[in-house]
Amino acid sequence: MNSKEYIKGTIKTIVLKLLAEQESMYGYEISQRVKELTSGEIELTYGALYPILYKLEKDGMLVTQSEIVEGRVRKYYSLTQSGNETAKVKIAELNRFVELLQNIMAPMPGSNLSTWGA
Repeated sequence: MNSKEYIKGTIKTIVLKLLAEQESMYGYEISQRVKELTSGEIELTYGALYPILYKLEKDGMLVTQSEIVEGRVRKYYSLTQSGNETAKVKIAELNRFVELLQNIMAPMPGSNLSTWGA
């Protein structure tokens, strides 16, 4: 699945959702969780993920804490109260958008698309 064009507008919501479910996560952990949850079909590149993390931090939705792990600095991201509230809103909005897309994408009975697989 080549989902890059679809994923671009949803990375922020994906990150917020994952962080709302965990106390904190580091960047690689976030990217690996997405890969795991999608059976490898969606991979968040560092070039896509880290600008979102930095923007969310700048906007006050994330706080960071650095730890030394195996001699390297690992930056953990956690949601602020504002981030938690935003996560709830963004998740609800994306779920509604997906629902609307499903309505649009469902083939009408009798159309030549009704033979396509879902």
